[in-house]
Amino acid sequence: MAKKYQTPLRSSKQDIEESRRVPRTPQTEAPAYRLAFSDEDFMTSEEMRGVRFQLEYLKPELWLQERGVNSTVVLFGGARIAEPGTEPKAAKTAIARENLIKSSRYYNEARRFAQYVSLMSKALDHKEYMVVTGGGPGVMEAGNRGASEVNSPSIGFNIVLPHEQAPNRYVSPEYCFNFHYFATRKIHFLLRAKAVAIFPGGFGTMDEFFETLTLIQTGRMEHIPIILFGGKFWGRVINLEALAEEGTISPEDIDLFSIVDTAEEGWAVIQKYYDLPDITLDE
Repeated sequence: MAKKYQTPLRSSKQDIEESRRVPRTPQTEAPAYRLAFSDEDFMTSEEMRGVRFQLEYLKPELWLQERGVNSTVVLFGGARIAEPGTEPKAAKTAIARENLIKSSRYYNEARRFAQYVSLMSKALDHKEYMVVTGGGPGVMEAGNRGASEVNSPSIGFNIVLPHEQAPNRYVSPEYCFNFHYFATRKIHFLLRAKAVAIFPGGFGTMDEFFETLTLIQTGRMEHIPIILFGGKFWGRVINLEALAEEGTISPEDIDLFSIVDTAEEGWAVIQKYYDLPDITLDE
């Protein structure tokens, strides 16, 4: 990270290098002798969890601050939604395969939506409205891909999972982050968000959708456009109107989000909300 000022004090990086050159003795090889901040066993101990939370918050925050990224548009959606014309990898049943193939059209909608957003970001020197995804496959890949296709950088907030999940190849390498904690990752998703677009997905997508709704409903976050892609999908898997009828949410809570089916409709929601200029995609 960029150094903001000169200091006469010796740096921690210098001391790490110096400590590697000391003679190897029982004393210098002992775990107690390691510098605390370069001691992996100490840094990953149970007692240091709070410090790790702070570090995982600060690294992306300082990185984005230094590059002048002020606002983002977040794309959430299923990792299992494949590009049209490719075989869904995670389908366990015939009906699941059929439905994933149908839902693959949202890969292209996410891709086009990201193009609209990224052209706006490009016009603002990539300081505003930068596309953010979870950095993985499916809808996430489509979002980063759309940004790259209009020569705009995009962010990927990846996370270490028990099964292999490498960042998709369209995330800008300089904006490709990796997380251990879901909690700090979700903070970063919303910290700069000007809008959240939510495509068909599973538990993770619903978790992200409902957390965003909860923050806005409870006044813990400013109202921003929340855009649900796929009226038929969401109408089938979540009956929010039933919650209003049961009285567990207010009728006006249904108005916290918009339902759309195309990239153009999704971009129009953001454009109208922020009074942004028209964007035309090259066909």
